[in-house]
Amino acid sequence: KMTQQMRDLQLAQARKPPGPSSPNAAKRLYRNLSGKFRVNYTSFDEGSLVGRGEKEKLRKSYLFQSNAALFEAVELQDLERVQELLKHYSPEELDLNTPNSEGLLPLDIAIMTNNAPIARALLQAGAKESPHFVSLESRSLHLSTLVREAEQRVNELMAQVVNEAPNADCSDKEKQLKAWEWRFRLYKRMKAGFEHARVPDAPSSVHLSVASSSSLQVTFWEPLSVNSAVVTKYKVEWSCSPTFSPLLGEAVINKLKDLHFTIQGLVSGTAYHVRVSAYNMKGWGPPQASTPPFAVPSNWREYDGRAPRRRGQAEALDHLLGQVKTVHQHCICHEPCKNQPQSRKHSVSKSLKHLFHPGSKFLKTLKRGLYLTAIFYKDDNILVTHEDQIPVVEIDDTYSCLLMQDFLWFTKVSCMWDEILWLRQCVTVSQSSCSCILQTRFKMLLAISQMQGLLGIQDLGQVFFEPIKDKQGNILIVTLKEVKTNQTFESVRWVPICKLQTSRKSVSSPEEPTALDTLLISVQDKLAYHQRSSHALSPGLYLGYLKLCSAVDQIRVLVPERLPNILCHVRIRSNPNISREEWEWLQKMASVEEPVPTEPEADTSQNPLFQELQVAIKELMSLVNIPLQEAKDFRLYSQEVLDFGDQVSFLLLLPPSDDVCTAPGQNNPYTPRSGFLTLPLQIFELGEER
Repeated sequence: KMTQQMRDLQLAQARKPPGPSSPNAAKRLYRNLSGKFRVNYTSFDEGSLVGRGEKEKLRKSYLFQSNAALFEAVELQDLERVQELLKHYSPEELDLNTPNSEGLLPLDIAIMTNNAPIARALLQAGAKESPHFVSLESRSLHLSTLVREAEQRVNELMAQVVNEAPNADCSDKEKQLKAWEWRFRLYKRMKAGFEHARVPDAPSSVHLSVASSSSLQVTFWEPLSVNSAVVTKYKVEWSCSPTFSPLLGEAVINKLKDLHFTIQGLVSGTAYHVRVSAYNMKGWGPPQASTPPFAVPSNWREYDGRAPRRRGQAEALDHLLGQVKTVHQHCICHEPCKNQPQSRKHSVSKSLKHLFHPGSKFLKTLKRGLYLTAIFYKDDNILVTHEDQIPVVEIDDTYSCLLMQDFLWFTKVSCMWDEILWLRQCVTVSQSSCSCILQTRFKMLLAISQMQGLLGIQDLGQVFFEPIKDKQGNILIVTLKEVKTNQTFESVRWVPICKLQTSRKSVSSPEEPTALDTLLISVQDKLAYHQRSSHALSPGLYLGYLKLCSAVDQIRVLVPERLPNILCHVRIRSNPNISREEWEWLQKMASVEEPVPTEPEADTSQNPLFQELQVAIKELMSLVNIPLQEAKDFRLYSQEVLDFGDQVSFLLLLPPSDDVCTAPGQNNPYTPRSGFLTLPLQIFELGEER
């Protein structure tokens, strides 16, 4: 019999002891229906077990119950229970693709009872159909055998119940009879579902796009028909011929969580046709051709042969820095720093020695001057000194007005925390110039060294984009760093942020808070900014909006608060690549020197990129609170696509040239809604690099 062959194959694969098919099924179903097989996540305490062997034995028993509970939930069409089990257990723990004693998998039961929601949940978890069903005939024969054997078992038990006198054994027979009657109905429903099913329709839509100069991306959607059986896999085929003869390649998609596929290893400049077919238990359905019908692998750089902007830049900068270090190490002017203890700067050096003395401590209070504070945080905890203060060291007690150039120089130094000693030596060489700027920057380097020494760590993190100032003449430069491991530091300890805020006694009035009080009040906002500034965009092509405003000593750029390391933006599509054909169209649009179109024209309405840009521009204008009619005077930056790695790229939308940068005192009639801030341009550039 086919059923016997299935059981023989099952002997080599099943983890649970496989007995005779029908009695085991009856016993299992009885246990399921009686509630004894339901999973209880706190049914036993492993801590009370004695010995690893006993623990392992109970663990396997526990997982066996989970496997049985999954079969039960599928058979009873309990979607919520199926989702719960898939959430708490891995496919391996559930034995998701190990057939039971009837040669069936959970997915087989779901698709043959035409339970699409459960089937989709199982497919997304990695479920497969039984490998035993090698043909339609074998599946039909197996189902017929299960139905016949179940019916035979029902008749046998019914005869025993009718002929035996009422007793304990008879009561047990009646329970078995009910269980087998239920299983008989289940098998009949599965058999009817298989017989009435038909092959699936073609996928409802297949979209083809250019992913790179050697790959195409295929995105497809499941068939619209609700009458056919559940689709369990798809097939992507490609060819240089519209007749698909010869066929260049094909790929079967079994993982249906995301219905897309990237065809790799193609020849740039060659047109490829693509089609997709769906499969269910009745076989493969008809293919659906892609839209557009073909695509040519390419990249916008092929238009003029332009090399990537950042290619080799990091290596070149490292090489340049190495050359500078080498020159300074052999420079004669370095010698006075090491061998000139009796110089006219002796008093200055002597006054600075106390900074590196073991007795150096963090400051408790601020006096009029410039200071450095470092915020280290982990979850809801923050590092404080033993006096429950945020670590603060003095930079200059005579400096009451921080110049923006000095602050921006400090932010650049934050990219070289490990090179502070070398930078100090370089700046020390120039002390004889008596430059106030160099004196201030040298003191900044000294403060950094002191903070690093007191904390016992080199990396002080990212500089907050603006210093904190108070009316007493104090200025705080703030650095932020998230600690993701259980790291220990010197002279500091962890405390909850809320505890620090409630326990600290303010020494200032609410109307005129000190810089330290302002820092403590706003610490959550600064931590949120730091976390958001490290977030990355999901892969795709984006439309960015460049808006600048200038002041006396700086230029600032408009950014969203939720992602301050990126320009204001909206996503155009998930595919980050701009093909050569699309770039040629953009160049043609730019050469016309007409405003950005917001309404479709006859010759562009069928261009997918045009339609995507149209939607993106409307969304972006709404985001930054600019009337759509104003967008008619905006321009797309057509010199290049801004690539950030291989997965994120930007097209820039620019206001009219006179409005790109708002001058001091110039009125901006369209103010963005809440949720935006302006960063100094240099700070934004550093955050973008990070």
